[in-house]
Amino acid sequence: MASRTTQTVVHFSSAFRLPGFDAPQPAGDYRVDHDEELIEGTSRLAWRRVGAFIHLPAIAIQASTQQMVPINPADLEAAFAKDLEQS
Repeated sequence: MASRTTQTVVHFSSAFRLPGFDAPQPAGDYRVDHDEELIEGTSRLAWRRVGAFIHLPAIAIQASTQQMVPINPADLEAAFAKDLEQS
């Protein structure tokens, strides 16, 4: 089965919290990976999201360690919408 990973950058204007995180994350730009697999048997290309990951810390923060944490895309979208409302 064919798969792909697409990467986007999301910007948070203020600190945000995602379920499962111990503490709020600071404002900034964050890389997000979306893993998708090809849905076979359709007459055109269609992809299904099978995973999403956020890279911590934010892009501009210099840190000795970095991690890629699995997230629920709906939780990320809700946190992003809340951030847009506050700005």
